[in-house]
Amino acid sequence: MKAMVLAAGLGTRLRPITYEVSKPMVPVLDRPVMAHILDLLARHGCDDVIANLHHFPEAIQGYFGDRISYRVESELLGTAGGVRGCSDFFEGETFLVISGDALTDIDLGAMMARHAQTGAIATLAVKTVADTREYGVVLHDREGRITGFQEKPEPEEALSQLGNCGIYIFEPEIFDYFPERPFVDWAQDVFPALLAHDVPFHIHEVREYWNDVGSLAELRAGTFDALRGELRLKVDGRELAPGVIFSSEVELPAGVEIAGPAWIGRDVQLGEGVRLTGPVVLGDKAQVGRGAQLRDSIVFPGTHVADGAILIGAIAGHAGIIESLRPLDA
Repeated sequence: MKAMVLAAGLGTRLRPITYEVSKPMVPVLDRPVMAHILDLLARHGCDDVIANLHHFPEAIQGYFGDRISYRVESELLGTAGGVRGCSDFFEGETFLVISGDALTDIDLGAMMARHAQTGAIATLAVKTVADTREYGVVLHDREGRITGFQEKPEPEEALSQLGNCGIYIFEPEIFDYFPERPFVDWAQDVFPALLAHDVPFHIHEVREYWNDVGSLAELRAGTFDALRGELRLKVDGRELAPGVIFSSEVELPAGVEIAGPAWIGRDVQLGEGVRLTGPVVLGDKAQVGRGAQLRDSIVFPGTHVADGAILIGAIAGHAGIIESLRPLDA
């Protein structure tokens, strides 16, 4: 099955990080979140992939090279309009769409089987969420056929706890329900049209891990969940102490103390007397100065933490994050 990664968004809720990188290129442990998505797709046999680009397109193209295909949107076409712009890529076959910020180990094979079993034109992945105010909520009948939506309802007004995961399987007939204008949104345009025409439209409930890393809080939560092994990611490294994973060989200076969980990327430099209290993630080529103390913090690749600094609950980054990311083939 061919697949598309939605990678054109501006990622406003992740600012100021997304002033430097596009949302799909935000690092999670040893690689950008979009690289984890492509690993997931490859594990399920989806090797023919396209991505729509808009925000920092050259960085995504430069990182992934010819591993995938691209369509650059000079003007944003919307969550659905960008997919229609790639309709020729799907060659009239069933296809999968996944948001470029989806940190998940969803069983795509089970979702494909569900889609085939129901005979749906569209199947949406959904998952029970703790706070409906952050998500589009999906309503359905006993057979899992979608009957309606609520957009970010207050908890006391929510008619469902199932949030839309931004992972879809579509038949090519989906494009018959698009309005005839360039900018098209799934929630505002296409999904209401499916309901109005009584088109087979079903949910697939996700039992595995899912986080859309669309905000700073979600990025921290998703990164630390990955660190603790609460989702299955392809991550290189060796556990050299309980809960402490090193991605490459390192000699620890005198007085360094590390209490896991912690992940230390490649070519990280730690000064004397550094104390790390997990969860802590240090990206590739990060430098932590002498006597610095970190707790519940993420240090992006290539970032320098000053001597004696104290970081608690922080995300530390720098201009030029892309240049410090591990090459794709490393």
